Amino acid sequence: MLKEFFSAAAIGLTFFAFIPYILSIQQGKTKPHVFSWIIWGSTTFVVFLAQLADKGGVGAWPMGISGVITLYVAVLAYIKKSDNMITATDWLFFVLAMSSLPLWYLTANPFWAVVILTAVDIMGFGPTFRKAYFHPFDEQLKFFVIMAARNLISILALENHSLTTILFPAVIATACLIFIVMVCGRRRVFMDQQ
Repeated sequence: MLKEFFSAAAIGLTFFAFIPYILSIQQGKTKPHVFSWIIWGSTTFVVFLAQLADKGGVGAWPMGISGVITLYVAVLAYIKKSDNMITATDWLFFVLAMSSLPLWYLTANPFWAVVILTAVDIMGFGPTFRKAYFHPFDEQLKFFVIMAARNLISILALENHSLTTILFPAVIATACLIFIVMVCGRRRVFMDQQ
């Protein structure tokens, strides 16, 4: 019963984070980087499948739901042309991330799939980190705070705690926290310059 509660809480936080974020994109206030969101959506959904394979149970469902919604954000970012500045570095992150996905198939092992996909997902942060470094007010930090909390709660919901099931949400929560610190620092620099 406790696992179901944590899973429901993590799913609730997923919607709590995404709904205002999506509305903000539709209003033109938030401008996500399409490459990051394609990478994050793809890897998150495949990690969901790997967690299910390793008996993650109800604790895997927050990842599955998040993967589907994240792919929707990628589509929305593309349609809204949220970030039209695609650099050579962004293409490098994108190509590295997408070329890494077939490696999961070759490993046929949930643990190695999660290791590879966690690395890919972190690469997906590259374009967003670059964009937020130069445009720190284009992202909603509340979203990343909620997602960090959601990932930590989803760990509590897992029915099987192993490196396979814990690695991805733990690393992504940490990446969200690092992103938040970087953006806060950059916002402070911008404010001091004015």
